[in-house]
Amino acid sequence: MITKIRICGYRIYKDFTLIPNAKLNILVGDNDAGKSTLMEAITLGLNGRVGGRGVLEELNPHWFNTEQVEEFVKLRKAGKKPALPEILIELYLHDQAELQVLCGAVNTDVPTNACPGVFLRIFPNEEYQDMLDEWLKDPSPLLPVEYYNCEWRSFADRELTKRPRALSVATIDSRTVKSSAGVDYHLRQILSDHLETPEKAAISLDFRNIKAGMTEGALADVNGRLATLGASLQAEPIALAMDQTSRTSWESVVIPHVDRVPFAMAGQGQQAAIKISLAMKRHSERVKIVMIEEPENHLSHTSLTTLLDRIEALATDDQQLFVSTHSTYVLNRLGLDALHLLNRNKVSKITELKPETISYFQRLPGYDTLRLVLAKKVVLVEGPSDEIIFERVFADLFGMRPMAAGIDVVSMRGLSLARCLELCAAINKPVAVMRDNDGIDPAELRKSVEEWLDEKGRGLFIGAVADGQTLEPQLITANGEPHLRDVLGITSAANLLTWMTREKTEGALRIANSEKILIPPQYMQAAAEFILSV
Repeated sequence: MITKIRICGYRIYKDFTLIPNAKLNILVGDNDAGKSTLMEAITLGLNGRVGGRGVLEELNPHWFNTEQVEEFVKLRKAGKKPALPEILIELYLHDQAELQVLCGAVNTDVPTNACPGVFLRIFPNEEYQDMLDEWLKDPSPLLPVEYYNCEWRSFADRELTKRPRALSVATIDSRTVKSSAGVDYHLRQILSDHLETPEKAAISLDFRNIKAGMTEGALADVNGRLATLGASLQAEPIALAMDQTSRTSWESVVIPHVDRVPFAMAGQGQQAAIKISLAMKRHSERVKIVMIEEPENHLSHTSLTTLLDRIEALATDDQQLFVSTHSTYVLNRLGLDALHLLNRNKVSKITELKPETISYFQRLPGYDTLRLVLAKKVVLVEGPSDEIIFERVFADLFGMRPMAAGIDVVSMRGLSLARCLELCAAINKPVAVMRDNDGIDPAELRKSVEEWLDEKGRGLFIGAVADGQTLEPQLITANGEPHLRDVLGITSAANLLTWMTREKTEGALRIANSEKILIPPQYMQAAAEFILSV
């Protein structure tokens, strides 16, 4: 299992460290937050290859961190001599018997850390120093990767030529299931782990015999005719024969079928589900690390539920899972306690959620926890009408909508306030919560959630009981009944409070669209000022 990941200079990661969970890791972040790049780096460190090809075959200038490269070029042109940019990926591993061959202290940890691990380093090749010196006379952001070298070594400082057997990894990218070639590299790797060595040898031998049979059978008559053509220099006979080299090994032509349909022609959701299941099967003990990118892609809600059930059932303590997702349903179902919130070089990890809180959100998988997680700041309200009116109040006060200030207004929709505040506290999310007093002293209401409040980042705002128990009477108290009737377009024939209570959403929409002045309830204004300032 991986105990620590350090990535320096690779793509968006200038200097990044992640301490993963031993079993399940859910990677969440905005677009371009680094989820896919993190998985790429893990695969690179474990395999020393990219999609089955050598690193130097795939290396290009865009692998290097843009910020570091720009700083390097700037310093060089200023007459200074910084070192050329490099890439370093270090994977620290759990100290167990089968990994002792990788154990050593050749890593960047301070103080010295002797443990199993591997690292991949891409750096300038000294053999090309004269060419590098020439290039350095007029450097550009496009690094001369032709003059770079790559080393893949263990922490014991031993060169690695192939992936250690104890570090097998399965990668399933549900976003872009590659089906044009029949079976992609990752699936071929997963299937290989399900076959024993004698089985592979038997298949290979039979396939070789089949190809030889083609040469002696259907091709024999053709070869008899070709032999009479005299095309070669010394009149040696020319003939056709089946290719017996490794380029045409059985792995490249034997493909799985699903219900008698070639795997490549199955639906993309089906392909992703099969790859995930094969990678996680209990008897596939060789696959220690499974990485799944966006399992929700190409799946209906029902199919996604089935797939998540399968992931939960197949998960064992012997495998470490990394799952990236943009789905609240996936996050809630698999467990908020496994969340890593990525934002380029930063990562936030939930460490203090109570087990009952995790279970609470798992029972409510439809609640949009991702909005809470991804927003820069959050305002929690009780329902849609509160959300609509707060948007209007915020715009009146500050001349912009909350989202323009990085603030997401989210309805709790009857959810436990304590659970929502606990989640915000666990990820250190700035939050302002507004709630009705329901005729109860606000000081009493605060007591049940006091442990999650923080005047510097998490505040609870409740209207005074004297001004009304819910939002509607609070608005009447703040604006006066005649003015609010004018804002809402309600005649004196109707009871204002009764109408507003019955038509909550309609009333909120009228207030939001009205050009007349609205005086916000004091607690709502205080919440807006608080969340903008933290």
